[in-house]
Amino acid sequence: MDKILVSACLLGRPVRYNGSDKLVANDLIDLWRKQGRIVALCPEVAAGFPTPRPPAEIEPGKQGHDVLTGTARIFEQTGADVTTQFCSGADIALATARSHDCRFALLTDGSPSCGISFVYSGQFDGVSRSGQGVVAALLSENGIAVFAENQIELLAEALDRDG
Repeated sequence: MDKILVSACLLGRPVRYNGSDKLVANDLIDLWRKQGRIVALCPEVAAGFPTPRPPAEIEPGKQGHDVLTGTARIFEQTGADVTTQFCSGADIALATARSHDCRFALLTDGSPSCGISFVYSGQFDGVSRSGQGVVAALLSENGIAVFAENQIELLAEALDRDG
């Protein structure tokens, strides 16, 4: 049975930068939890970030793949460069997915770690732009199919196709 790496905040854990969660109440998630398919992880907390913590964004015009190749950085709103910690979180997420044979991931869109279809501008102005976070990029590059919290039905279809 295929396992799914899931952003811990989507499961109700208060691990987001502001100490909140982003709980997604969904019957499919409840079913997958009962089936033992869910592997919960917050890559940022796993990398040692506290909760709460200053917001962080990938520098303007860049995205997760650029961070992974060393051509972009991630900064906290305070100006601190937290690129190394975010890359560590991505490595932990990949290692966790591999150790649990996860072929799928359900991640929090918009996050500099877990963004699937968008991240924020890098200027802390609340403006989003298309792109992936570092975890989503690393998982994708390693053959793990990534889905955002608004794509649960697409994830279910992928699970059905793959058994």
